[in-house]
Amino acid sequence: MNKFSIDGKELAYLDKGEGPVVLLGHSYLWDHKMWQPQIEALSENYRCIVPDLWAHGQSAYAPERVRSLKDIAADMLALMNHLDVEQFSVVGLSVGGMWGAELTLLAPERVKSLVMMDTFVGLEPEITHQKYFSMLDTIANVQMVPEPILEAVVPMFFAKNGAEKSPELVASFAKHLSSITGEQAVEVARIGRMIFGRRDMIEDIEKFALPVLIAVGQEDIPRPVMESYLMQDCITESQLVEIPQAGHISNLEQPDIVTSMLKEFLSKYA
Repeated sequence: MNKFSIDGKELAYLDKGEGPVVLLGHSYLWDHKMWQPQIEALSENYRCIVPDLWAHGQSAYAPERVRSLKDIAADMLALMNHLDVEQFSVVGLSVGGMWGAELTLLAPERVKSLVMMDTFVGLEPEITHQKYFSMLDTIANVQMVPEPILEAVVPMFFAKNGAEKSPELVASFAKHLSSITGEQAVEVARIGRMIFGRRDMIEDIEKFALPVLIAVGQEDIPRPVMESYLMQDCITESQLVEIPQAGHISNLEQPDIVTSMLKEFLSKYA
């Protein structure tokens, strides 16, 4: 992993392959390794730059001034500047899609195309906003992910029968969440508040004038399919793909479908 220093804090990122640049953003509570199947395939024809979100993977905790997804997007743009990358495509899942949209608004002349997977850039619905903030407060206070929250959160990331279909994937994620303790738990919760307390970008994305692909697992619990259709309605000529038998981490539950979908889209627009 490479490191890039911003405000004295190190942002870790993978830089693999050559060709048109694709910046990949992972989900909350995961890291760059989430994209492994896609990196393997895409890096044959593209330069894949895959950062770890602040407080995730090998990245440091977020600098003090980082208070929103817009700030995170600005840091990702700073990474592109550091690497002398003028134009690039963004592929983001969950929070990766949220900051990807912010980055597209921040530097529209530099983002060639955008893929938003299992994400939503409108306001978090009030009922889930309250539920998630309550969980985040608990995690920050006890400085760990307690068992009841673990049991509630883990299934939300996968298809309905995820534990039966992908037992190793689900078990590995549960083990990772239970390893988040101390100051890291506090900092991960801080990032969570930026995600679930995000601003409403729905009117902003109506201005998008670039190729946009929206994709969603048909069984995504945190980001229901309906939200993706709402975003598609806002973005002229955007495409929407529903991924069968997949939940929130659709790229790992259906890696072949997602990889070929990305290959097809990027071959036209990256």
